[in-house]
Amino acid sequence: MSGAAHADDHAHGHGGHGQDAHGHGSFKDYVTGFVLSVILTAIPFWLVMGNVIEDKLVTGVVILGLAVVQIVVHMIYFLHMNTKSEGGWTFLALIFTITLVVITLFGSIWVMHHLNANMMPVSAEEMRHAP
Repeated sequence: MSGAAHADDHAHGHGGHGQDAHGHGSFKDYVTGFVLSVILTAIPFWLVMGNVIEDKLVTGVVILGLAVVQIVVHMIYFLHMNTKSEGGWTFLALIFTITLVVITLFGSIWVMHHLNANMMPVSAEEMRHAP
């Protein structure tokens, strides 16, 4: 097999969309990813510095949403992750990692909430009125 045929076979085996023979993205993909990343960084900065949304909880939720979008942009444009790369194993590893992170975060919050609710110290005033 010639070198050109092997490179073409290699690129085709990895999806080939916007990638060269080594799985790297095109210059256009990198610029698009960079521009999206800058925009997704500037918007939360503007929201906080300009105090655009009065409710702090809503601001936090919007910023977290934009952070998730930015993570996806980085995975697609810089890490070149999709369901076709490496036979789908990178995508499967991503799903497993996300599952573990979600379980860890929500489990930690759940445990801390219950510790806070059930193990709060009793105040001196409550001790005087106890039966």
